[in-house]
Amino acid sequence: MEHQNLILAFSLTLFAGLSTGIGSILAFFTKKTNKKFLSITLGFSAGVMIYVSMIEIFSKAQESLIEELGEKMGSWVTVLSFFAGMLLITVIDKLIPSYENPHEIHKDQTKSMELADTRTSGEDKKLLRMGVFTALAVAIHNFPEGFATLISAIKDPALGISIAIAVAIHNIPEGIAVSIPVYYATGSRKKAFYYSFLSGLAEPIGAIIGYLILAPIMSDLVFGIVFASVGGIMVFISLDQLLPTAREYGEHHLSIYGLVSGMAVMALSILLFL
Repeated sequence: MEHQNLILAFSLTLFAGLSTGIGSILAFFTKKTNKKFLSITLGFSAGVMIYVSMIEIFSKAQESLIEELGEKMGSWVTVLSFFAGMLLITVIDKLIPSYENPHEIHKDQTKSMELADTRTSGEDKKLLRMGVFTALAVAIHNFPEGFATLISAIKDPALGISIAIAVAIHNIPEGIAVSIPVYYATGSRKKAFYYSFLSGLAEPIGAIIGYLILAPIMSDLVFGIVFASVGGIMVFISLDQLLPTAREYGEHHLSIYGLVSGMAVMALSILLFL
């Protein structure tokens, strides 16, 4: 493992995780979200993550595993590890409570503010519970994302920066999803930001836990397996969360334009660093 990249890797993971706070701030100070722009940026984020997973991460993992196990076995282990990463994030997804779509929450923001003075305590408790469960769900989702960002940045800092930016973009609407119900339930921007901030902290915490577990046993073989799994996790997150959310925010074609743009920018950045 390349220890000289460790500080940068943790910094990128922290930056990506705490972007939930940006979403929280936007929720407090903007009455209306630019849905088309958000749709394009979420699609862009998905494009970056899918391209980098399929082209860069997969190939680097395969290269390490072929070197350790030979061409046939190394290729098989790469593919199996890739789909194992998808299976892992699928299991995590099934075991945790689902969180509200940030678009649906933000769509009703004005209406909720108008009704703030007439809600019952029971409705406030329901909203608060929804916000807390949303924060919990986002936090658990952020664990593998934090580890993915860390591992990528350690192996290749330029790759890590691209992934951190992509993760940060899609953490913004997650911050909105956490903070709005808490804010409406309590009337406290401080509490809403606090829950949003904590859910984002799960990303660097996940990175630290993953690093502490794997650092003592890290080798080219372990790295190849983990890196291929990270690719699978990122592709699943892109297809299961980013693209559907991007489509719900705007028109179908806008999310695809963002997706293709993200892939193109990622491809260009890789070529420029050759």
